[in-house]
Amino acid sequence: MKYVIYVVGIFILTLGISFTIQSDLGTSPFDALLVGLSQNVGLTVGSWEIILAFILIGCNSLLKRQRPEVLGLLTAFITGIGIDMWLFLLTNLITLELWYSKVVCFGIGLVVIGLGTATYLHTNLTPIPIDRLTLIIQELTRTNIFFARTLIYLVFLIMAWILNGPIGVGTLLTVCFGGLILNFFMPVIKKVLERVLTHSSTSSHNDKGKNHSI
Repeated sequence: MKYVIYVVGIFILTLGISFTIQSDLGTSPFDALLVGLSQNVGLTVGSWEIILAFILIGCNSLLKRQRPEVLGLLTAFITGIGIDMWLFLLTNLITLELWYSKVVCFGIGLVVIGLGTATYLHTNLTPIPIDRLTLIIQELTRTNIFFARTLIYLVFLIMAWILNGPIGVGTLLTVCFGGLILNFFMPVIKKVLERVLTHSSTSSHNDKGKNHSI
């Protein structure tokens, strides 16, 4: 059940990322960097997600002084596929021309990103390297998710600006509210998943008991 929630969480996350990219109002600094690399160097946005994940895994390993979390590449691979898949579908299904439709699209994306991230992080399986970095920074600075996420966003904002990534009002909103939204969803999703996993475990135990009695 955990693995199903894990994959569902990542696909929810990538749907949110694709919504923000499609809104054309600016994406998160990290996603702006991915789009900037895709436009200037080549390859798809999802491909750069995987490439940068490899680099971040090395950085995380140095910060934690432990072996590289190679399984993080699997998470990044699923994320990369999800981004490219949703972008392909949204590009063909949604055409945004009016400013308020772009705002709605971006707002949905920002909330969905927080929901998806909180969902898959609570499975305690391997996180996307940038999310692992967020948790490491939170631990090292002894602060909360909001501070750690905002700090990382500011660093990637500078890098995205250098590469002429899609930076706009949406990027600033992500820097200001991205961490806050994630911080909000973390305890909410934790309660929901605890109920779901407990119910699933109880049902499985009862089924085994019935089979045994038969």
